Amino acid sequence: MSYLLRVRLPDRPGSLGSLAVALGSVGADILSLDVVERGTDFAIDDLVVDVEPGKLPDTLLTAAEALPGVTVDSIRPYAGILDTHRELELIDHVAAARDDRIQVLVDGAPRVLRVGWATVLGVGPNGIFRIAGSPGSPETHLNGVPWMPLAEATLLDHDGEWVPQLWRDMDTMLAAAPLGSSERVLVLGRPGGPEFRPSEIARIGYFAGIVGTVLR
Repeated sequence: MSYLLRVRLPDRPGSLGSLAVALGSVGADILSLDVVERGTDFAIDDLVVDVEPGKLPDTLLTAAEALPGVTVDSIRPYAGILDTHRELELIDHVAAARDDRIQVLVDGAPRVLRVGWATVLGVGPNGIFRIAGSPGSPETHLNGVPWMPLAEATLLDHDGEWVPQLWRDMDTMLAAAPLGSSERVLVLGRPGGPEFRPSEIARIGYFAGIVGTVLR
């Protein structure tokens, strides 16, 4: 069983090594590491760890947070291994697709961008409509979306009045970015969190900008 941990730890030599030892002490192997953000004295990393079947994820949380200055922002099951070239690979898949390029995008975006679901919305004569969605993405019809058209990648207010109640009940964190047009937008949902970091919003913006060019 693999889990994705988002961990905040002191940005100093030895911190990551100590975390690896702590996780190893409870039978977890780190498969991959992705630096999400760095501050003046901290780092936020995404780690994919492999544990024996039946091992409770609480043991990972306890082991990590036993270290001084370490906190676990979130932990959830993960089905794939992180790849530092994942965005480029998805862009290549979208570019190579002969049909349904947008569907290829939303199908691959959850794994690549570490979210629960992805959908692409458009603005038409009758308001907001759904162009495509990944497996498991909500098909809820949206009304009165105040942030569309969208000029740039942004963190959305997940408690806003426009947010469907089901999304709120699942504490879904939301981010969006234009896909080549302010009236065609990639929306990403992360049920249960964690919140999107500013560095993630920037990364999503760059990614969507390139994909938007490919889709033209």
